[in-house]
Amino acid sequence: MPAPKNPLKQALAECRVQTGIWVNLASPIAVDLLAGAGFDWLLLDGEHGPNTIPTLLTQAQVIGQRCNVVVRPPAGEVRMIKQILDLGVQNVLVPMVDSVEQAQAMARAMRYPPAGVRGLGASVARAADYGRTPEYMANADDEVCLILQVESRAGLAALPGILAVDGVDGVFIGPSDLAADMGFRGDTTHPDVLKAIEGAIAQITASGKAAGILTFDEALARRYRDMGVTFLGVGSDVNLLMRAAGGLAERAR
Repeated sequence: MPAPKNPLKQALAECRVQTGIWVNLASPIAVDLLAGAGFDWLLLDGEHGPNTIPTLLTQAQVIGQRCNVVVRPPAGEVRMIKQILDLGVQNVLVPMVDSVEQAQAMARAMRYPPAGVRGLGASVARAADYGRTPEYMANADDEVCLILQVESRAGLAALPGILAVDGVDGVFIGPSDLAADMGFRGDTTHPDVLKAIEGAIAQITASGKAAGILTFDEALARRYRDMGVTFLGVGSDVNLLMRAAGGLAERAR
């Protein structure tokens, strides 16, 4: 039996919009609830959420096959990508990618030799059902999905080269960090920031790769969808809980 098919990778390759939310609470109860809400994917955030490899594993197990699991590690490090893939997670979003060299290193981290540097530990990993999937490595490289997060002026300058890297399935624009790097910290809808984002989305979609972004503004989400964004983040567990709780408290007073 080979590695399982990756529905998210296939959908993005076919330009089908996939919507999801960020999960920062590191709570298996929260992901259990959210996995049945109807999103195409949940992103387990290791960059800004209090996650570790064991907490990521627990949440991935709870989600199961109900929706696609994406993990964002704290940084683009080969050792962390190796651990995430061995958990059975097929979709990785790497933050803070500023250069072609970083993109190449991340693409190699996702693949087994000779195309990459992923360690051959499938016989003890959940990804290969602890060795019960003997043909896992035969097609594992074909089913992993790598999305790189570009969120700086340097990253935008390197975008054409990043998009040309084999093994990169998509590029996600990080509005908050990009706005800050451009001198507009906290203002992701500044006209200069929006212009830069829209220009990047146009480059990404023209390359045939998937474009991604996160926004809590529903009108802006529709605008980005119309521009060709197919990996579309529309909220977060923290934001949903905070706004609902705050609104309820205000109405109850």
